[in-house]
Amino acid sequence: VCADDAHGTAITLKAEELGLSPEQHIERMHTAHKAVSEGFLIQHDNYYSTHSAENRELAELIYTRLDANGHIARREITQAFDPEKELFLADRYIKGTCPKCKTPDQYGDNCEACGATYSPMDLIDPVSALSGATPVPRQSEHFFFKLPEFADFLKQWTRAGHLQDEVANKVSEWLDSDLHEWDISRDAPYFGFEIPGQPGKYFYVWLDAPIGYIASLKNLLDAQGKDWNDYWKPDSDAEVYHFIGKDIINFHALFWPAMLHSAGFRTPTRICVHGFVTVNGKKMSKSRGTFINGQTYLDHLNPEYLRYYFAAKLTGAVDDLDLNLDDFIQRVNSDLVGKVVNIASRTAKFVQKSDGTLANNIAEPELWQRFVDAESSIAEHYENREFSKAMREIMALADAANEYIAAKEPWKLAKEDGSEAEVLAICTQGLNCFRALVTWLKPVLPQLAEKAEAFLSETLDWSQPLRFRGGERIEKFKPLLTRVEKEHVNAMVEASKEAAPAQKASGPLADEPIAEEIEFGDFAKVDLRVALIAKAEHVEGADKLLRLTLDLGGETRNVFAGIKNAYAPEDIQGKLTIMVANLKPRKMKFGMSEGMVLAAGPGGKDIHILEPHSGAKPGQRVM
Repeated sequence: VCADDAHGTAITLKAEELGLSPEQHIERMHTAHKAVSEGFLIQHDNYYSTHSAENRELAELIYTRLDANGHIARREITQAFDPEKELFLADRYIKGTCPKCKTPDQYGDNCEACGATYSPMDLIDPVSALSGATPVPRQSEHFFFKLPEFADFLKQWTRAGHLQDEVANKVSEWLDSDLHEWDISRDAPYFGFEIPGQPGKYFYVWLDAPIGYIASLKNLLDAQGKDWNDYWKPDSDAEVYHFIGKDIINFHALFWPAMLHSAGFRTPTRICVHGFVTVNGKKMSKSRGTFINGQTYLDHLNPEYLRYYFAAKLTGAVDDLDLNLDDFIQRVNSDLVGKVVNIASRTAKFVQKSDGTLANNIAEPELWQRFVDAESSIAEHYENREFSKAMREIMALADAANEYIAAKEPWKLAKEDGSEAEVLAICTQGLNCFRALVTWLKPVLPQLAEKAEAFLSETLDWSQPLRFRGGERIEKFKPLLTRVEKEHVNAMVEASKEAAPAQKASGPLADEPIAEEIEFGDFAKVDLRVALIAKAEHVEGADKLLRLTLDLGGETRNVFAGIKNAYAPEDIQGKLTIMVANLKPRKMKFGMSEGMVLAAGPGGKDIHILEPHSGAKPGQRVM
């Protein structure tokens, strides 16, 4: 069971950008996600959404229990508020200059340059990333989950086999420091569930997101007349697994088990954490065409190629997984086409010469016993989510089968008189090896297995012990899998580039996408005028701002410009520049800014104000 994580400020903002309601946006994304999952042959019993009646009901139930148990605190906090958008700002929606190292354009919680952490309101010249307005401090009552009260429980739980060792070690760093109470509320406007009895207060997205696991199961079982609580009651003998990325460990390994423990539910059997996906050893990049959308992949390549490649690399550890496109081509072609499918393609035609009927005898008992003995260890690798180990063992057996067939050379024997029985026995042995390999690969390659089952006239069922099949008929062999062609991979990369927004050609911002296209009419609204910098002066308390008095030919404007690192006031006073004259005035910390001076460059000292042609006059419009 699974669910789209459908709440939060980011959802609201994206919907607003697209001109949709949040409900319309999440429905559109749900449809797209479901289609891509199905395209990759992922079989969900229930693919649901956290924006559901079941999730609302369960979120309210769990919150009510936490509150009744005394695990919810309430207190006033001060937050950054956007006076133009009229909403409280999360840290990632605030930018400004780092108060420690003075690096500009840093987010509201930590500095990427020096690593300092701070409060958003500690930023120098903070601005809202949503509107450009200066955030103002505002108080609001918030609700907190008393996480520190679960420190002893979590120290025991996180070391009880529910987490990978490296995850448990990471969590212990948090547990050994002071745990803080967790803010579980957000103020309106917010897309989510309103807290019962608290108008204008909403559950933070990460409170109801993991509850979506239970809600999706409840939705499925309600339709079947079954009780979801059988899986989530404290004494349940069911196994519950979560599969997550390493960036959300704190929510799943600290907050979630503590909430469940307080609310009287069981905790997960295991939380399986994976690393990130890189492409060709680097972070995904739109400009390089390696930010690969799932649907773009499906438009060009067989989903089973990627399913196998990921399985061949996935371990039970928290390792990043690199999709090296050259290695991808080589491994899929070598392992699946050159080894597994090759066994069937080389032997089936000789069985067809015997009316498609397999021999009754095992030609090479020792080889077959090797396959029989391997079944339990391959199953154990799957159970332990050591998929790469399973793939390696399967391919080692495929090598053994191919070596056996190559050594026996049935294509040569078939030319000798009286060799029919021996050739049939060799090829029957090969096809039984193929049957075993495809049975073990069926969780990874369901489509290939389905085609193989049609050819073999049987259902490959791993719930039964491996048996040798003889004396039965098979169908005529048809190609099961084609090779990965490099031109198809290249086409996918090119399509990924084409699907990405246009990029800047070079320099430090080369990977930053150009903003969404606008119509000419939108651009024509911008009134650019020549302005004389009549006066330039420092702004007390500001590290990067100069206060400019701009003369537009009889009308003066007060403008704050972030160019202090590049210019001293005396450098530009008396010069002509270009300004946006019809920009709505904006109230800043140091006063009202009545326009914008145009400048170019990557920032800091390397920035240059735009200057008009010689002979231009203050107030003259720039075309």
